[in-house]
Amino acid sequence: MNIMLVSVAERTREIGIRMAVGARGGDILMQFLVEAAVISLAGGVIGIVLGWAISLIIAMTQGWPAAVTVFSVFLGFGFSAVVGIFFGWYPARKAAGLNPIEALRYE
Repeated sequence: MNIMLVSVAERTREIGIRMAVGARGGDILMQFLVEAAVISLAGGVIGIVLGWAISLIIAMTQGWPAAVTVFSVFLGFGFSAVVGIFFGWYPARKAAGLNPIEALRYE
């Protein structure tokens, strides 16, 4: 959520320009929700790959049985997506509710 809040704060002028030329609040909301979803899904994929690689390394070096199940992959990926979208919604809503004139004045 902090990353998305910083993104909104840094792009306030861009949001103001988009709203001044006709973008509705829903358009801004969708832009930031898509960004939050992409970031969280990319993090989920990276987590899956790292988890699989680490479990494989541990299984080979230590001789421990380690298996990555499809359920655990879907559970981790789904949790990542839900958390990312949930915590991206507040900053997206904040961005969509900006006044275009105030956003253009923001420095």
